[in-house]
Amino acid sequence: MTEAYIYDALRTPRGKGRKDGALHELTSLRLSALTLNAVKERNNLEGHAVEDVIWGNVTQVMEQGGCLARSAVLASDLDERIPGLAINRFCASGMEAVNLAANQIKGGAGMAYIAGGVEMMGRVAMGSDGAAIAVDPSLAMDRYFVPQGISADIIATEYGFTRDEADKLAVQSQQRAKKAWDEGRFAKSVIDIKDQNGLSILSHDEYMRPQTDMQSLGALNPAFQQMGEVMPGFDKVALMKYPHLEKINHIHHAGNSSGIVDGAAAVLIGNKEFGEKYGLKPRARIRATAKIGTDPTIMLTGPVPVTEKILADNGMNINDIDLFEVNEAFAAVVMRFMQAFDVDESKVNVNGGSIAMGHPLGATGAMIIGTLLDELERSDKEVGMATLCIASGMGAATIIERV
Repeated sequence: MTEAYIYDALRTPRGKGRKDGALHELTSLRLSALTLNAVKERNNLEGHAVEDVIWGNVTQVMEQGGCLARSAVLASDLDERIPGLAINRFCASGMEAVNLAANQIKGGAGMAYIAGGVEMMGRVAMGSDGAAIAVDPSLAMDRYFVPQGISADIIATEYGFTRDEADKLAVQSQQRAKKAWDEGRFAKSVIDIKDQNGLSILSHDEYMRPQTDMQSLGALNPAFQQMGEVMPGFDKVALMKYPHLEKINHIHHAGNSSGIVDGAAAVLIGNKEFGEKYGLKPRARIRATAKIGTDPTIMLTGPVPVTEKILADNGMNINDIDLFEVNEAFAAVVMRFMQAFDVDESKVNVNGGSIAMGHPLGATGAMIIGTLLDELERSDKEVGMATLCIASGMGAATIIERV
């Protein structure tokens, strides 16, 4: 089978996903095009260099609708003969774009792809595209639908995680992200976003709050308690599904959940011949990919079964993995992963995660693959795995190995 290699991985800084955010005046199209241009420029790509651009984004309406991937190619400096494919696997869209591209290459369908994603959460509101599982009673009632925040609190209740534990993880994420930025650990992958005059708009992750401590988090009210206990009363739905639980323990709030941000990321993937043609050196090979469906009510436990699957399918065990990137959608997601596999926190999200830097839905999966690769190189380790929980009950994972 043909190997699929990562030749480059880059991302934009994450901007605050609101009107006063540094990236707010940029459209999803513009940010995508700038990201694609960076891939082209950094790797001296010419002509019909890649088979396709596979681009994830979750809320595919308004400026993010209408096959944004193809629009982004046409708005960029890439050759117009390169098509575009927009995909949506919720929070794993950027990862699924990378995995799909890698498996296309392994199957002989093209020499190279650009894969990644974008989400401008300050311009296109999360959930504004609707979702049958949330709004169609025939499905929502049958599957005991609850919002993701309630799902995260169900995980905390089911597996015994306390608010103090969640807040400790959040503080650690902030501290690790600050240290990573202070030490220049993201310098290889984060591109400077500039305006038409060449002036910098944003060159760092804007959402971070490095001053966060246990005291400041302790002052925050649980974000999902009201919708759980009062109206519309999702706790009762959860308890119907899980009658062994006496009460849902609401431990999550804005400080230990992922941030709403804007951002984009791209990964250049190709076979050996592609690298030889353009004089590029592969940084890692994509060793394995996996996805799985899970319980749609507790919803966010997907990283556990998808990790079990990807390891079993490839004859590996958890000790074969040197570093992990587990998306910090909510603190309980990461805590459950570490609990399930008895993984030491020193191997997980060592440069912080989405709690500190934010979670631009369609881009995060590609972002954490790039972060993982950078850290494998920096720490001189060999094998890493990235994984995300996914809305409506799914999980996705990618294993990479340096070459």
